[in-house]
Amino acid sequence: MLLADVVTASATVAATRSRTAKATAIADVLRRADDDEVQPVTAWLAGDTLQGRLGVGWRTLARLTHDAAPAPTLTVAAVERALTELAGTAGPGSATRREATLAGLFGSATADEQRFLVRLLTGELRQGALEGVVLDAIATAADVPAATVRRAFMLSGSLPGTAATALTGGTPALVAITLQVGRPVRPMLASPGSSLDAALADLGEDVTVEHKLDGARIQVHRDGDDVRVWTRTLREVTDGVPELVDRIRALPCRTAVLDGETLALDDDGRPRAFQDTMSRFGSGASDAAVLLSPFLFDLLHLDGRDLLDEPLDVRLDALAELLGGEEHAALRMPGVRRPTPEQAAGVLDGALTAGHEGVVVKDLAAPYAAGRRGRAWQKVKPVHTLDLVVLGAEWGYGRRSGKLSNIHLGARDPDGGEPVMVGKTFKGMTDELLNWQTRTFPGHAREQHGWGVLLEPELVVEVALDSAQRSPRYPGGVALRFARVVRYRPDKSPAEADTIDAVRALLAGG
Repeated sequence: MLLADVVTASATVAATRSRTAKATAIADVLRRADDDEVQPVTAWLAGDTLQGRLGVGWRTLARLTHDAAPAPTLTVAAVERALTELAGTAGPGSATRREATLAGLFGSATADEQRFLVRLLTGELRQGALEGVVLDAIATAADVPAATVRRAFMLSGSLPGTAATALTGGTPALVAITLQVGRPVRPMLASPGSSLDAALADLGEDVTVEHKLDGARIQVHRDGDDVRVWTRTLREVTDGVPELVDRIRALPCRTAVLDGETLALDDDGRPRAFQDTMSRFGSGASDAAVLLSPFLFDLLHLDGRDLLDEPLDVRLDALAELLGGEEHAALRMPGVRRPTPEQAAGVLDGALTAGHEGVVVKDLAAPYAAGRRGRAWQKVKPVHTLDLVVLGAEWGYGRRSGKLSNIHLGARDPDGGEPVMVGKTFKGMTDELLNWQTRTFPGHAREQHGWGVLLEPELVVEVALDSAQRSPRYPGGVALRFARVVRYRPDKSPAEADTIDAVRALLAGG
């Protein structure tokens, strides 16, 4: 297959807002790909490479985008070989060898292919929920049920691998993919709930109401004495969190897969600042003075028994038995099963009094639907918050002169298009945050103007807001009311930002 075929499909995907049209274009390419081409093609159309980040900068690529080939001859296999060689080049003289590899690749590419490669290698092809569209395309191309594809993906964690399995082995091969201790599962997510009363009315009496912490999501796997920890993005952080490893290793079991949150507490047992918790998950050396405490709320596997498909009620029974000893009781996320309305309100009050964000209301009959933000889990906070993508920033004036201040906010398009702008805000910004934005934003700039910068959709910010209102000013027909910055979310990718549908759900009377 030629790279040009992938470029054409990518252009089709970018040119339409129709989820069906996007999936159809991707499915067509996947059907025509050879077995050894399926994985790279799938990765590229989802905005990734099989090799991960390759550390190639804009300046290097800009020097290579000239003297384009007159006609497409570059194959998928040739591109994949070049990217693999690039990823494996290190040591003395590696910079020269890497540039030579890139020069050979770009010299064989047409102008359209060069533009595609630049966007792919710099991460600009990432399109948020396009992952879901690719899953639909895999199901169509392989003529297998979409639900089977999604389950295989949630258990394997690999979109390219799921595509290859579906297209070469069909439904039997997909069904054969099961939970494996030591291989992380995509986490189940909660949808924003408008209020505690509304969540209880929606889900009924057969629920559990648990604290919602201002911490970091963790998934912990234990196999004998081997304990491994992943973040919500499935990045392994085991070596940086030895205190969590020790707590799980002390549990009375041999194998387990646990879901929960972790955060740093002060001497009074109250949560420290979110940044203190996240300091333990950075790329540099962790802050050994900041100790993390785990709070577990789900159990997906225990001693050879998979619990994913069991109702939450059954999973919680198993978790309660595992953490039943007095020495392990503190590991359990606080909450109440089948509460009365008064008890549910008490859980919320208790969470807020303890310094936490709110509560999560969960359907006790629901299985673990990994990777999905459904209605079975609803998070309730007294203040509405959304995780949005920063699309740009304007230069400030007055006291903020010389600082990038007023930020443009975008919600994720659930069908994989560009983020949809829903408002601007300069509220809630400290001097420290203004300085950080001014230093950081130019490195993410898509365009620079006299008024400010337009950014690549790479940074996620949490904003608080009173509500949303209908507005013809923005393309999504909705705008935020009284938005203010809470913090940036380095633990979240643009693919995890809230959708335009979540913003519309906050419309008065909506």
